[in-house]
Amino acid sequence: MSDTIAHNTGAAGAAPSTRSYFVREHHPENGSLLGFWLYLMSDCLIFACLFATYAVVGRNYADGPTGAALFDLPLVAVNTAMLLLSSITYGFAMLAMQRKQLRSTLVWLGITGLFGLAFLSLEMYEFIHLIHEGAGPQRSAFLSSFFALVGTHGLHVTFGVIWLVTLMFQLNKHGLTPENGRRMMCLSLFWHFLDVIWIGVFTFVYLMGVLP
Repeated sequence: MSDTIAHNTGAAGAAPSTRSYFVREHHPENGSLLGFWLYLMSDCLIFACLFATYAVVGRNYADGPTGAALFDLPLVAVNTAMLLLSSITYGFAMLAMQRKQLRSTLVWLGITGLFGLAFLSLEMYEFIHLIHEGAGPQRSAFLSSFFALVGTHGLHVTFGVIWLVTLMFQLNKHGLTPENGRRMMCLSLFWHFLDVIWIGVFTFVYLMGVLP
């Protein structure tokens, strides 16, 4: 309890006295970051399972198209650049926050969100193109594991963009408060985590997928 509790006591014929009790709230300063690290570890397990599944069934084409026939590496490379650039711009947002520059922080966060939306748009284009070519997730075990892994990552990026927009509204309303600083730090961990996962996807799924 962080509020002041006022307790009034009085005796017959005497004026009531007021006593104030101050109780300090016990809350670890880094509790939010610790909890978020635990969440990221659980997310690592999810992606580890998806990578393991792709490793096992990623060559089961069922007489369907292979990765070499489907993957457009130049498009995927551009998509990768969008996500990596978004991490750089988020780093600039963190630097602006440390300098207490609210406007610059919001601008860099907005640019980060645009890069994230560009990444999602290219990924959706790829999915729609594959499905249009008859290479949907039901076509083979290879495509099922591909859509599961890449789609789960895309879903995380979608949540990250929503979180980023929400954080921008909170910053605009409340400013660079310590609470918003912790939120920005947690989102930074999440965003860079998605970058690391995507590098694994790009290498393990796309680059190795085009090999004979």
